[in-house]
Amino acid sequence: MLKKLFPFIKNASLRWYVALSLLLVLMMAMELFGLHIFATTEARLGDVYLRHHAPEYKVDPDIVVVDIDDASMLTMQRVVGLWSWKRETHGFLLEGLREFEPRAIVFDISFRERDLAFPKSDAFLSGQIKDFAHTYMQTLELEPAVSNEQVLLSSVADAFAVGQPGKADAKAPLQLPLAIERDAWRLGLVNLLEDGDGIVRRYRLYSDVQGWRLPSLPTRVIQDLGGKIPTGSDFQILWPQQGHKRYAYADLFLKLTEERSGLSPAAVAELDLRFRNKIIVIGSSAAGLYDHHLIPLGPRYPGVDMLAVAIDNLKNFRSISKVPPYWTFAMGLTLIALLALAFRKRLNPVLTGSLLSVASLLAVYAADQLITHHLMLSVASPLIFAWTWFLLAAIAGYLRERRTRDRTVSLFGRFLNPEVVRKIVDHGETVESLSGQTRQVTVLFSDIRGFTTLSESKPPDEVVKLLNRYFERQVEVVWRHGGTLDKFIGDCIMAFWGAPLDDPLHARRAVAASMEMQANLIAFREELITEGSDLVDFDVGIGVHTGTAVVGFIGAKRKLDYTAIGDTVNLASRVEGLTKGVARVLVTRDTMLACADSDFDFTLRGAFAVKGRAAEVDLYEPQQRKLI
Repeated sequence: MLKKLFPFIKNASLRWYVALSLLLVLMMAMELFGLHIFATTEARLGDVYLRHHAPEYKVDPDIVVVDIDDASMLTMQRVVGLWSWKRETHGFLLEGLREFEPRAIVFDISFRERDLAFPKSDAFLSGQIKDFAHTYMQTLELEPAVSNEQVLLSSVADAFAVGQPGKADAKAPLQLPLAIERDAWRLGLVNLLEDGDGIVRRYRLYSDVQGWRLPSLPTRVIQDLGGKIPTGSDFQILWPQQGHKRYAYADLFLKLTEERSGLSPAAVAELDLRFRNKIIVIGSSAAGLYDHHLIPLGPRYPGVDMLAVAIDNLKNFRSISKVPPYWTFAMGLTLIALLALAFRKRLNPVLTGSLLSVASLLAVYAADQLITHHLMLSVASPLIFAWTWFLLAAIAGYLRERRTRDRTVSLFGRFLNPEVVRKIVDHGETVESLSGQTRQVTVLFSDIRGFTTLSESKPPDEVVKLLNRYFERQVEVVWRHGGTLDKFIGDCIMAFWGAPLDDPLHARRAVAASMEMQANLIAFREELITEGSDLVDFDVGIGVHTGTAVVGFIGAKRKLDYTAIGDTVNLASRVEGLTKGVARVLVTRDTMLACADSDFDFTLRGAFAVKGRAAEVDLYEPQQRKLI
């Protein structure tokens, strides 16, 4: 199939690498520009960066938190009763804070329900808010399925300071601060953006409802204070490890009300220093008010602190921007291209994996450092696809290597001792790498004398059994001496030494094998006599020659043979034919010289004319040297 898709690529493995690369690049493009399946993985890796750099970021000292904490709840219970308190309580606090002329006061408290029992209490807070023009209140955009409170947006446009009107009849389900008079409203949304894993990483800038852009509470505050708002509908928060300066609601309330007349000038000056020109965020961290959230730094983060951090981010331009996805795509494309090149060049997979590991660590480190520049670079997706490419290619390479090894073992198992086959495979040799080599070898031919007459006088099945038993013995001798079994030619055995593995002692091993084959023949005949067989009227002739030959796999795809060809092979065959009536084993002068300093003695049996050679060939009979 791949051949049809890429007919211009001739190499099969290259076609496979190209197909795998194109597939994963396509999948990566779909992920980065549309699917975002790994969005949670990317986000959690980004959380690691944020936690790493959180201690480096110092909060804005001009933003302070007035916290209704658990201690304040207990203290205020004795002063004004149980929660929720009369609205005039917040009015008295606001009245006291106005003395220090803060830049803004932001209530992260719901004023939704009117106090029907004490309407003057609501009216007092409304009056205080009217008198301080930079007081802001929270509003929630509800789910349509949860609420029927559809509000005509044009009626609250001024409260949200919406500059660009949308559809005239547009409505939205809003939870408005009905306890506060409408002409005192300065509103912003506090809806949180939770990711799929429940973690709050972003804050809304605007909510677009049929053309109406309703600002979030942090956006509204910073906008009114003249700050610049980022583009888009939301921003990713940069979280500090240390929270903003905070004051317990109860302590501050008592100082500004019951204890105000008794405060010393120094205490008043200290309060002035704390709150003058500050942005004051009033909210609750008390456990009983259930305003806690999961953020990258951990769980149970108070909503009031989240609001303060969001305001801080916008005020100081600390919001995090995402690096455009085409940079991420380019990173993944580069990694996959380099991996394909490495595998194409047959670089060691362990080295390739190590280099990819280093590249992955560098990518993560670069993304971590970019956080200091308020940039979030997505690296998880390209690394996932790069590692997927590597693992698939490594597995495919392993399977391909395994098939090659199995094929090598299958082929060489017919010619070599299994131990030799194992060494060949361990060297990483293949059919291709071992073909067409010119090697210095020693070739042996062994032929049975009298076999033709024997086969004519006995039943075929007896002859076959005899031949198989004989071959089994002699093949074991060849393998024991490190030889390569080339082939059986009728009742003849051809073997050679010096290939496929280099062997500087190939001539000695071949002569030693020929001597043992001769002794093996005698032992085999004695065994047949003991068994009472009359198939003993045969002998053997063995010819050995050393020289240069071409070795390798020769044949067709369906049948390959590992063999040696050349004049050396022809001469060895001719020598075997000259043994009749001379000696069971004859070797050439080249073999005799190659066995110098060996345990063999050689006796010259004469010079013989050999077909195809002008000069006669000296032949020697080897004998085991006797120890004196």
